[in-house]
Amino acid sequence: MSPAPEHLRDEGTRAQVVVAGAISGLISRFCIAPLDVVKIRLQLHYHSLSDPLAVVRPASRTPAGVYIVARDIWHHEGITGFWKGNIPAEGLYLSYGAVQFLAYRSTTQLLDKICEQRDWTIPGTAKSFISGAVAGTAATTATYPLDLLRTRFAAQGTERVYDGLIGSVRDITRHEGPAGFFRGLNAAIGQIVPYMGLFFALYEGFKPPLATVQLPFGSGDAVAGIAASILSKTAVFPLDTVRKRLQVQGPTRSKYVGGARIPVYERGVVSTMKMILRKEGAVGLYRGLTVSLIKAAPSSAVTMWAYERALHMFMKWDDGGEMA
Repeated sequence: MSPAPEHLRDEGTRAQVVVAGAISGLISRFCIAPLDVVKIRLQLHYHSLSDPLAVVRPASRTPAGVYIVARDIWHHEGITGFWKGNIPAEGLYLSYGAVQFLAYRSTTQLLDKICEQRDWTIPGTAKSFISGAVAGTAATTATYPLDLLRTRFAAQGTERVYDGLIGSVRDITRHEGPAGFFRGLNAAIGQIVPYMGLFFALYEGFKPPLATVQLPFGSGDAVAGIAASILSKTAVFPLDTVRKRLQVQGPTRSKYVGGARIPVYERGVVSTMKMILRKEGAVGLYRGLTVSLIKAAPSSAVTMWAYERALHMFMKWDDGGEMA
Protein backbone atom coordinates (compact mmCIF):
# COMPACT_ATOMS: atom_id res chain seq x y z
CA MET A 1 0.00 0.00 0.00
CA SER A 2 1.34 3.42 -0.89
CA PRO A 3 2.53 5.83 1.84
CA ALA A 4 0.07 8.43 3.08
CA PRO A 5 0.19 11.60 0.95
CA GLU A 6 1.72 14.60 2.64
CA HIS A 7 -1.19 16.99 1.98
CA LEU A 8 -3.51 15.51 4.61
CA ARG A 9 -0.82 15.88 7.26
CA ASP A 10 0.81 19.18 6.41
CA GLU A 11 -1.61 21.40 4.50
CA GLY A 12 -3.59 24.10 6.24
CA THR A 13 -3.28 25.76 9.62
CA ARG A 14 -4.63 24.21 12.81
CA ALA A 15 -7.73 26.43 12.78
CA GLN A 16 -8.39 25.69 9.10
CA VAL A 17 -8.25 21.94 9.80
CA VAL A 18 -10.68 22.31 12.73
CA VAL A 19 -13.20 24.38 10.76
CA ALA A 20 -12.96 22.16 7.66
CA GLY A 21 -13.48 19.05 9.79
CA ALA A 22 -16.49 20.60 11.53
CA ILE A 23 -18.08 21.64 8.23
CA SER A 24 -17.59 18.19 6.73
CA GLY A 25 -19.22 16.61 9.80
CA LEU A 26 -22.26 18.91 9.66
CA ILE A 27 -22.88 18.33 5.98
CA SER A 28 -22.40 14.58 6.26
CA ARG A 29 -24.76 14.23 9.23
CA PHE A 30 -27.62 16.10 7.60
CA CYS A 31 -27.40 13.94 4.48
CA ILE A 32 -27.40 10.56 6.23
CA ALA A 33 -29.67 11.27 9.24
CA PRO A 34 -32.63 9.17 7.97
CA LEU A 35 -30.42 6.14 7.34
CA ASP A 36 -28.86 6.54 10.78
CA VAL A 37 -32.27 6.42 12.47
CA VAL A 38 -33.23 3.31 10.48
CA LYS A 39 -29.93 1.61 11.36
CA ILE A 40 -30.37 2.25 15.07
CA ARG A 41 -33.92 0.88 14.99
CA LEU A 42 -32.66 -2.30 13.29
CA GLN A 43 -29.83 -2.76 15.79
CA LEU A 44 -32.27 -2.57 18.69
CA HIS A 45 -34.49 -5.26 17.19
CA TYR A 46 -34.32 -8.28 19.51
CA HIS A 47 -35.15 -11.88 18.60
CA SER A 48 -34.55 -14.74 21.01
CA LEU A 49 -33.58 -18.05 19.39
CA SER A 50 -35.07 -19.87 22.38
CA ASP A 51 -38.51 -18.28 21.97
CA PRO A 52 -40.50 -20.31 19.40
CA LEU A 53 -43.29 -17.74 19.47
CA ALA A 54 -41.04 -14.83 18.58
CA VAL A 55 -41.50 -13.65 15.03
CA VAL A 56 -38.48 -12.49 13.06
CA ARG A 57 -39.66 -9.56 11.01
CA PRO A 58 -38.10 -9.22 7.56
CA ALA A 59 -36.67 -5.94 8.82
CA SER A 60 -34.25 -7.83 11.01
CA ARG A 61 -32.52 -9.86 8.33
CA THR A 62 -32.93 -8.62 4.80
CA PRO A 63 -32.14 -5.48 2.80
CA ALA A 64 -35.89 -5.07 2.36
CA GLY A 65 -36.00 -4.38 6.08
CA VAL A 66 -34.74 -0.87 5.40
CA TYR A 67 -37.94 -0.16 3.50
CA ILE A 68 -40.11 -1.79 6.17
CA VAL A 69 -38.64 0.22 9.02
CA ALA A 70 -38.71 3.42 6.96
CA ARG A 71 -42.37 2.81 6.12
CA ASP A 72 -43.25 2.29 9.78
CA ILE A 73 -41.50 5.52 10.77
CA TRP A 74 -43.28 7.42 7.98
CA HIS A 75 -46.72 6.07 8.91
CA HIS A 76 -46.47 6.45 12.70
CA GLU A 77 -44.06 9.34 13.24
CA GLY A 78 -44.08 11.36 10.03
CA ILE A 79 -41.13 12.72 8.10
CA THR A 80 -39.66 14.34 11.24
CA GLY A 81 -39.19 10.84 12.63
CA PHE A 82 -36.26 10.38 10.26
CA TRP A 83 -34.44 13.25 11.93
CA LYS A 84 -35.03 12.23 15.55
CA GLY A 85 -31.95 13.03 17.58
CA ASN A 86 -30.67 15.37 14.88
CA ILE A 87 -29.82 18.23 17.26
CA PRO A 88 -27.38 16.23 19.43
CA ALA A 89 -26.28 14.39 16.29
CA GLU A 90 -25.36 17.63 14.51
CA GLY A 91 -23.41 18.69 17.58
CA LEU A 92 -21.80 15.25 17.60
CA TYR A 93 -20.78 15.30 13.95
CA LEU A 94 -19.61 18.91 14.09
CA SER A 95 -17.40 18.42 17.14
CA TYR A 96 -16.38 14.90 16.14
CA GLY A 97 -15.23 16.03 12.71
CA ALA A 98 -13.25 18.92 14.19
CA VAL A 99 -11.55 16.83 16.89
CA GLN A 100 -10.93 13.92 14.54
CA PHE A 101 -9.13 15.85 11.81
CA LEU A 102 -7.23 18.01 14.30
CA ALA A 103 -6.05 14.96 16.25
CA TYR A 104 -5.14 13.17 13.02
CA ARG A 105 -3.11 16.11 11.74
CA SER A 106 -1.42 16.70 15.11
CA THR A 107 -0.54 13.03 15.59
CA THR A 108 0.99 12.61 12.14
CA GLN A 109 3.03 15.79 12.59
CA LEU A 110 4.21 14.54 16.00
CA LEU A 111 5.21 11.19 14.51
CA ASP A 112 7.08 12.98 11.72
CA LYS A 113 8.93 15.07 14.31
CA ILE A 114 9.84 12.04 16.43
CA CYS A 115 11.08 10.16 13.39
CA GLU A 116 13.20 13.13 12.35
CA GLN A 117 14.72 13.57 15.81
CA ARG A 118 15.48 9.87 16.36
CA ASP A 119 16.21 8.96 12.76
CA TRP A 120 13.37 6.45 12.67
CA THR A 121 11.39 5.33 9.65
CA ILE A 122 7.70 4.52 10.02
CA PRO A 123 5.91 3.22 6.90
CA GLY A 124 3.23 5.59 5.66
CA THR A 125 0.48 3.00 6.15
CA ALA A 126 1.49 2.36 9.76
CA LYS A 127 1.64 6.10 10.40
CA SER A 128 -1.85 6.53 8.97
CA PHE A 129 -3.18 3.65 11.10
CA ILE A 130 -1.70 5.05 14.33
CA SER A 131 -2.89 8.58 13.59
CA GLY A 132 -6.35 7.37 12.65
CA ALA A 133 -6.67 5.29 15.81
CA VAL A 134 -5.58 8.19 18.03
CA ALA A 135 -7.90 10.58 16.21
CA GLY A 136 -10.86 8.23 16.52
CA THR A 137 -10.25 7.59 20.22
CA ALA A 138 -9.92 11.29 21.03
CA ALA A 139 -13.01 12.27 19.04
CA THR A 140 -15.14 9.41 20.38
CA THR A 141 -14.31 10.09 24.02
CA ALA A 142 -14.77 13.85 23.74
CA THR A 143 -18.16 13.60 22.04
CA TYR A 144 -19.60 10.40 23.54
CA PRO A 145 -22.41 12.01 25.60
CA LEU A 146 -23.79 13.49 22.36
CA ASP A 147 -23.56 10.08 20.71
CA LEU A 148 -25.56 8.52 23.54
CA LEU A 149 -28.24 11.24 23.34
CA ARG A 150 -28.42 10.79 19.54
CA THR A 151 -29.04 7.06 19.98
CA ARG A 152 -31.69 7.49 22.65
CA PHE A 153 -33.64 10.10 20.69
CA ALA A 154 -33.41 8.05 17.49
CA ALA A 155 -34.67 4.99 19.40
CA GLN A 156 -37.80 6.82 20.55
CA GLY A 157 -40.93 5.72 18.79
CA THR A 158 -44.32 7.28 19.28
CA GLU A 159 -43.77 7.29 23.07
CA ARG A 160 -41.91 10.38 24.25
CA VAL A 161 -39.09 9.50 26.64
CA TYR A 162 -37.52 12.93 27.18
CA ASP A 163 -38.93 16.46 27.01
CA GLY A 164 -36.30 17.84 24.67
CA LEU A 165 -32.51 17.96 24.78
CA ILE A 166 -32.20 19.90 28.04
CA GLY A 167 -34.74 17.61 29.66
CA SER A 168 -32.76 14.53 28.61
CA VAL A 169 -29.55 15.89 30.13
CA ARG A 170 -31.38 16.73 33.35
CA ASP A 171 -33.10 13.32 33.59
CA ILE A 172 -29.97 11.27 32.85
CA THR A 173 -27.96 13.28 35.37
CA ARG A 174 -30.66 12.86 38.02
CA HIS A 175 -31.43 9.15 37.54
CA GLU A 176 -28.18 7.69 36.15
CA GLY A 177 -25.48 10.12 37.23
CA PRO A 178 -22.56 11.33 35.07
CA ALA A 179 -21.67 7.72 34.24
CA GLY A 180 -25.02 7.44 32.45
CA PHE A 181 -23.69 9.59 29.62
CA PHE A 182 -20.88 7.11 28.99
CA ARG A 183 -22.77 3.81 28.80
CA GLY A 184 -21.07 1.65 26.17
CA LEU A 185 -17.95 3.82 25.89
CA ASN A 186 -15.69 0.77 26.11
CA ALA A 187 -17.43 -0.75 23.10
CA ALA A 188 -17.11 2.54 21.25
CA ILE A 189 -13.37 2.75 21.91
CA GLY A 190 -12.94 -0.91 21.04
CA GLN A 191 -14.72 -0.24 17.76
CA ILE A 192 -13.23 3.10 16.81
CA VAL A 193 -9.55 2.22 17.25
CA PRO A 194 -9.48 -0.46 14.54
CA TYR A 195 -12.15 1.32 12.48
CA MET A 196 -10.47 4.70 12.22
CA GLY A 197 -7.03 3.14 11.92
CA LEU A 198 -8.20 0.95 9.07
CA PHE A 199 -10.25 3.74 7.51
CA PHE A 200 -7.44 6.29 7.27
CA ALA A 201 -4.87 3.69 6.27
CA LEU A 202 -7.13 2.37 3.50
CA TYR A 203 -8.26 5.84 2.45
CA GLU A 204 -4.79 7.18 2.02
CA GLY A 205 -3.70 3.95 0.37
CA PHE A 206 -6.57 4.04 -2.14
CA LYS A 207 -6.36 7.74 -2.88
CA PRO A 208 -3.07 7.91 -4.87
CA PRO A 209 -4.11 5.40 -7.56
CA LEU A 210 -7.58 7.00 -7.70
CA ALA A 211 -6.27 10.57 -7.88
CA THR A 212 -6.55 10.62 -11.68
CA VAL A 213 -10.15 9.38 -11.71
CA GLN A 214 -12.38 12.22 -12.86
CA LEU A 215 -15.86 12.34 -11.34
CA PRO A 216 -18.66 14.92 -11.66
CA PHE A 217 -17.93 16.19 -8.13
CA GLY A 218 -14.13 16.22 -8.23
CA SER A 219 -11.50 13.50 -8.03
CA GLY A 220 -11.16 10.05 -6.52
CA ASP A 221 -11.50 11.32 -2.93
CA ALA A 222 -15.08 10.10 -2.71
CA VAL A 223 -14.35 6.66 -4.20
CA ALA A 224 -11.43 6.15 -1.81
CA GLY A 225 -13.62 7.19 1.13
CA ILE A 226 -16.40 4.79 0.12
CA ALA A 227 -14.10 1.79 -0.29
CA ALA A 228 -12.22 2.46 2.94
CA SER A 229 -15.41 2.94 4.93
CA ILE A 230 -17.17 -0.20 3.69
CA LEU A 231 -14.23 -2.47 4.47
CA SER A 232 -13.48 -1.02 7.89
CA LYS A 233 -17.16 -0.72 8.90
CA THR A 234 -17.86 -4.39 8.18
CA ALA A 235 -14.87 -5.49 10.25
CA VAL A 236 -16.02 -3.75 13.45
CA PHE A 237 -19.82 -3.74 13.11
CA PRO A 238 -20.54 -6.19 15.98
CA LEU A 239 -19.03 -3.70 18.44
CA ASP A 240 -21.29 -0.99 17.06
CA THR A 241 -24.33 -3.15 17.80
CA VAL A 242 -23.07 -3.82 21.32
CA ARG A 243 -22.59 -0.08 21.82
CA LYS A 244 -26.16 0.70 20.74
CA ARG A 245 -27.61 -1.98 23.02
CA LEU A 246 -25.61 -0.62 25.97
CA GLN A 247 -26.56 3.00 25.25
CA VAL A 248 -30.26 2.33 25.81
CA GLN A 249 -29.71 0.50 29.10
CA GLY A 250 -30.88 2.16 32.26
CA PRO A 251 -34.25 3.16 33.76
CA THR A 252 -35.74 4.18 30.38
CA ARG A 253 -34.74 0.99 28.50
CA SER A 254 -38.23 -0.43 28.07
CA LYS A 255 -39.59 2.80 26.55
CA TYR A 256 -37.54 2.68 23.34
CA VAL A 257 -38.48 0.90 20.13
CA GLY A 258 -37.61 -2.74 20.76
CA GLY A 259 -36.39 -1.89 24.24
CA ALA A 260 -39.01 -3.91 26.08
CA ARG A 261 -37.51 -7.12 24.65
CA ILE A 262 -33.84 -6.15 24.89
CA PRO A 263 -32.20 -7.94 27.87
CA VAL A 264 -30.37 -6.11 30.61
CA TYR A 265 -26.64 -6.14 29.91
CA GLU A 266 -24.55 -5.52 33.04
CA ARG A 267 -21.23 -7.32 32.60
CA GLY A 268 -19.32 -5.33 30.01
CA VAL A 269 -18.64 -5.47 26.30
CA VAL A 270 -17.38 -9.05 25.96
CA SER A 271 -20.18 -10.51 28.08
CA THR A 272 -22.76 -8.50 26.15
CA MET A 273 -21.42 -9.80 22.85
CA LYS A 274 -21.46 -13.38 24.14
CA MET A 275 -25.03 -12.94 25.39
CA ILE A 276 -26.20 -11.64 22.01
CA LEU A 277 -24.50 -14.58 20.26
CA ARG A 278 -26.04 -17.07 22.67
CA LYS A 279 -29.57 -15.70 22.59
CA GLU A 280 -29.83 -14.31 19.04
CA GLY A 281 -27.04 -15.93 17.05
CA ALA A 282 -24.52 -14.16 14.83
CA VAL A 283 -27.32 -12.34 13.02
CA GLY A 284 -27.97 -10.43 16.23
CA LEU A 285 -24.55 -8.79 15.99
CA TYR A 286 -24.91 -7.93 12.32
CA ARG A 287 -28.53 -6.76 12.33
CA GLY A 288 -28.56 -3.43 10.50
CA LEU A 289 -25.28 -4.05 8.65
CA THR A 290 -26.88 -3.60 5.24
CA VAL A 291 -28.24 -0.15 6.01
CA SER A 292 -25.00 0.69 7.82
CA LEU A 293 -23.05 0.01 4.64
CA ILE A 294 -25.61 1.92 2.59
CA LYS A 295 -25.08 4.81 5.00
CA ALA A 296 -21.30 4.45 5.14
CA ALA A 297 -20.76 5.07 1.44
CA PRO A 298 -22.41 8.50 1.13
CA SER A 299 -21.37 9.50 4.65
CA SER A 300 -17.66 8.88 4.14
CA ALA A 301 -17.71 10.19 0.59
CA VAL A 302 -19.41 13.43 1.65
CA THR A 303 -17.19 13.77 4.74
CA MET A 304 -13.87 13.40 2.93
CA TRP A 305 -15.01 15.36 -0.13
CA ALA A 306 -16.35 18.25 2.00
CA TYR A 307 -13.22 18.26 4.15
CA GLU A 308 -10.85 18.42 1.20
CA ARG A 309 -12.91 21.12 -0.55
CA ALA A 310 -13.38 23.23 2.61
CA LEU A 311 -9.71 23.04 3.56
CA HIS A 312 -8.52 24.02 0.09
CA MET A 313 -11.06 26.85 0.00
CA PHE A 314 -9.80 28.24 3.33
CA MET A 315 -6.23 27.97 2.17
CA LYS A 316 -7.00 29.95 -0.97
CA TRP A 317 -8.83 32.62 1.01
CA ASP A 318 -6.30 32.87 3.78
CA ASP A 319 -3.16 32.02 1.83
CA GLY A 320 -1.84 30.14 4.87
CA GLY A 321 -1.76 33.01 7.32
CA GLU A 322 -4.58 34.62 9.22
CA MET A 323 -6.43 31.58 10.63
CA ALA A 324 -3.33 30.13 12.33
